[in-house]
Amino acid sequence: MDKDFVAATIQAIGRCATNIGRVRDTCLNGLVQLLSNRDELVVAESVVVIKKLLQMQPAQHGEIIKHLAKLTDNIQVPMARASILWLIGEYCEHVPKIAPDVLRKMARSFTAEEDIVKLQVINLAAKLYLTNSKQTKLLTQYVLSLAKYDQNYDIRDRARFTRQLIVPSEQGGALSRHAKKVFLAPKPAPVLESSFKDRDHFQLGSLSHLLNAKATGYQELPDWPEEAPDPSVRNVEVPEWTKCSSREKRKEKEKPFYSDSDGESAPGESGTTESADSEPESESQSDSKSSSESSSGDSSSQSDEDEEQEDRGRSSERWGTAEQGSERSEEAEKRKVEKRKKEPAGQGGSSSEGGSGSSGGSESQASSESDDEPAGPASWRKMPPPSAPKTKEVSLLDLEDFTPPSVQPAPPPTAVSSSLAADLEGLTLTDSPLLPSLLSPASAAGRQELLHRVAGEGLAVDYSFSRQPFPGDPRMVSVHVHFSNSSETPIKGLHIGTPKLPAGISIQEFPEIESLAPGETTTAVMGVNFCDSTQAANFQLCTQTRQFYVSIQPPVGELMAPVFMSENEFKKEQSKLTGMNEITEKLVLPDACRSDHVVAHRVTTAANLGRVPCGASDEYRFAGRTLTSGSLVLLALDAQPGGAAQLVVNSEKMVIATLLAKDVVQALAQ
Repeated sequence: MDKDFVAATIQAIGRCATNIGRVRDTCLNGLVQLLSNRDELVVAESVVVIKKLLQMQPAQHGEIIKHLAKLTDNIQVPMARASILWLIGEYCEHVPKIAPDVLRKMARSFTAEEDIVKLQVINLAAKLYLTNSKQTKLLTQYVLSLAKYDQNYDIRDRARFTRQLIVPSEQGGALSRHAKKVFLAPKPAPVLESSFKDRDHFQLGSLSHLLNAKATGYQELPDWPEEAPDPSVRNVEVPEWTKCSSREKRKEKEKPFYSDSDGESAPGESGTTESADSEPESESQSDSKSSSESSSGDSSSQSDEDEEQEDRGRSSERWGTAEQGSERSEEAEKRKVEKRKKEPAGQGGSSSEGGSGSSGGSESQASSESDDEPAGPASWRKMPPPSAPKTKEVSLLDLEDFTPPSVQPAPPPTAVSSSLAADLEGLTLTDSPLLPSLLSPASAAGRQELLHRVAGEGLAVDYSFSRQPFPGDPRMVSVHVHFSNSSETPIKGLHIGTPKLPAGISIQEFPEIESLAPGETTTAVMGVNFCDSTQAANFQLCTQTRQFYVSIQPPVGELMAPVFMSENEFKKEQSKLTGMNEITEKLVLPDACRSDHVVAHRVTTAANLGRVPCGASDEYRFAGRTLTSGSLVLLALDAQPGGAAQLVVNSEKMVIATLLAKDVVQALAQ
């Protein structure tokens, strides 16, 4: 989120590429991938650094210059637009067909450009006039005429100077004969240096290091000792306030407002707080006493009613404390219910029979007098409730038996049945049948770890891409999030915090999971709109007590949905996506990957594409569309005898096509 930090990081990558020659290509490829970022400032800074790196080896990177030329239609940062125009003008001989068209587009928007961009448009026009005057003479005159009447006097002066320099006049200027040497002179590659160079003698992070001058009170770093100092100097005394654990803090918060020594308590307070803080064994003992001694329960209940009548005139703070106690009693009820569920079925049946036959009356009295009565096994729930509080307990148990609606993944609306697959077999032109697994394949990524159980304090989270249309928004990628509680305490309130996402990326949160019992696992479905980029979606996974920072990064094959078309339609659309929209890779298929089913399975596993029927047995065609923009993605694989093959990917999204070709080649070569 810190734009200055992002810019400094990209500049550091450029300095690494400048100073370390063996990683130059790696850094350059990484910067090119950043051009697909949705954040315009990241793209702009990458363009500026790429421009400086290309000056070292411009002849080897003609494709990158073509890709940068295409960005002039979208990028709006003036410094980035000016850097692209300078690159095209300086190395126009490497892009002889693209450079005049870029000048035509810039001439159309010249009056609306920033001053730094206008100056580079004039330079581009002058260089193209000197190298390709046949195509750009009229465009150059038009640009110079617009600049002649510009409001900025620097641009007017540059236009007059350029016109006299490149256009020979009757008087015969001496400089016009050397115009090519002036404009097209070889320029040395810039040296990328850190702004903190020659400051290593100051301590990093100090004021002196920032100002590059010794500040008042600055202490020099001591030299390395010849002998190691006593290790006891590293022993730091831990403050007292850090020794208290978070569990002890929670226990202190749960203490009742009134202590036991006061003698008086708000209505229902003492019983509820004791039941919330006591151990399960003591709870079970108190339950047995209350169920067996009905007469003592009657007398105690009568005394409780008298105390309630006496305490009704007390202050409102007392009542607030009593309400807190009742909330804790409900939590204690849930813990008792979970404990009863874990008991064996045989014990529950015998206890239910005995309880219904011998102590039915005492149970009805105890349940009407106290809200702390534990809920029994499932067989007890079938009995009609004797009183209103018992009805409330049964409704709570019924709610516990149902899983949240987010746990059930939505069924795929476009799933292909076996009968439909059999019908499709007769429509293909090949002898090989279309299997259902090839029509709706699973993701190649499988389950990926989102949060480790150690970092999550017992909460383990994995995610997977289901390749099913997200019901809320078809432009979103459906992500299944799998939760597992390996701790000894229930985890409550699982939800996604307010995410701070980059521009274009959005998240459809899953419904909050109220509670996840120890040892329990559940699955939720969320949607992420990655905006046709492989940039990670960062967000917070929150519980009632903790927040965990996690991120989901999709493979490029999960950013698209399959499209089914005929072979003629495929060829027609492929003919429209040529030139810069076509990526070609050559590979050798291993022996295990030369059958029809294996090739189709590996391609559709790496990318969510639909297979296109083909007449030839050694040709494979696949088609899909990106989820956000709906851009067509076409993939063709032509196998040759001996295992040699050629892969062609066509798409308007050049970066997606490049990454997809790389992933498919890797999948086929395994």
